[in-house]
Amino acid sequence: MSAASLTSVDDQARRFLARLRPGPGGWLVVGLTVVLVAVAAGASALLLLLTGGSPSASASAIWTGSLADATGWTTTLLNAAPLLLVAVGACVCASAGTFNIGQEGQVLIGGLAGAWVGLRLALPGPTLVVVVMIAAAVGGGAWAALSALMLRFRGVNVPVSTLLMTFLAIQLVTFAVSTPWLQESAQGTSGIADAASNPLPANARLGGFGQYPSVQLNAGLFIALLAAVGVALVLSRSRWGFRVRMLGLNPLTAKHTGVRVAALGGFTLALSGALAGLAGGLLLVSPIGTNQLQAGLSDNFGWDGLLVALVARNRPLVAVPVSLVFAVLRAGGDFLSATGVPYYLVDVVKALLVLAFVAPPVLIDLFRRRRGAIPQMATAVSVVPTKVKASA
Repeated sequence: MSAASLTSVDDQARRFLARLRPGPGGWLVVGLTVVLVAVAAGASALLLLLTGGSPSASASAIWTGSLADATGWTTTLLNAAPLLLVAVGACVCASAGTFNIGQEGQVLIGGLAGAWVGLRLALPGPTLVVVVMIAAAVGGGAWAALSALMLRFRGVNVPVSTLLMTFLAIQLVTFAVSTPWLQESAQGTSGIADAASNPLPANARLGGFGQYPSVQLNAGLFIALLAAVGVALVLSRSRWGFRVRMLGLNPLTAKHTGVRVAALGGFTLALSGALAGLAGGLLLVSPIGTNQLQAGLSDNFGWDGLLVALVARNRPLVAVPVSLVFAVLRAGGDFLSATGVPYYLVDVVKALLVLAFVAPPVLIDLFRRRRGAIPQMATAVSVVPTKVKASA
């Protein structure tokens, strides 16, 4: 792939992110979004009917698994926290005009770094879980920073490098969980290498509030909410946030005003990876999993978190309710098997919802561009007779 083609991919990603930013005609966007969401719901129901499922039974199964009782709410909120962390990181990166699509790998590397620290260090009390979360954030940030370095020194565009680094992260974690790095013995009881690390110690696990049968709130949810509020305030109220937004809107103008474009862009990419890595650490230490590192630890949280950011149009506070919607689909999707509907249809529904929320500003922008071009053509044609008459 040539340097020119890599640059064009970066430019296309920047233009796409710019179109997602809210602009004039907010009510038109809202109206079109409502229409497209209704179309997506109808298409989902039709797809369920064509595959032999029942739309009402599927909706009931999702409700039962996610919101019907305290257990469902607990599962939904556990899923919402890592989704929100990944989405907030994607919002930071997109505000600077960089399209990071490697969150899935950054989540895995964050989990790998957190597991290594949690199993290697013997720290007292809750200090260990704090160090595990910090290590996870540093691991995810360092993994994303490699893509920033590739852009800076080799001209490799960020969407391509972050995506390819994801596959490398999967292979690295798959290898790590079958070695003495993370296990007392690399061989399981069956003589085959285990596919998971040793469990984390009890003081390396994140506690929460509430007890069954009531709703249980894990501390990871409060970490994610604080991250969303903090990033929203920093981007909208601080000098650094103004520079990030200016970089995303016009890099040339930002450079002329004294912004170190390469350094700031690389830092936002690393910060995005750090928040994704923090989500990986949260998946490792919270009750959502087995408190062991596995190759499937990320479980598409990176991809879904990126979709949350796209639906929220790169606004951290809007990502809060959107992540809850996606968490409902994740938590309730496990109950779909009881109705005979394949779980992958949940991914189809999520894709349709993403298109319904992302398409309106892009379609409206294209419509305005086409409508704005027609009067210019008409004016150019009508001027000719006027000039001819004047000269006559």
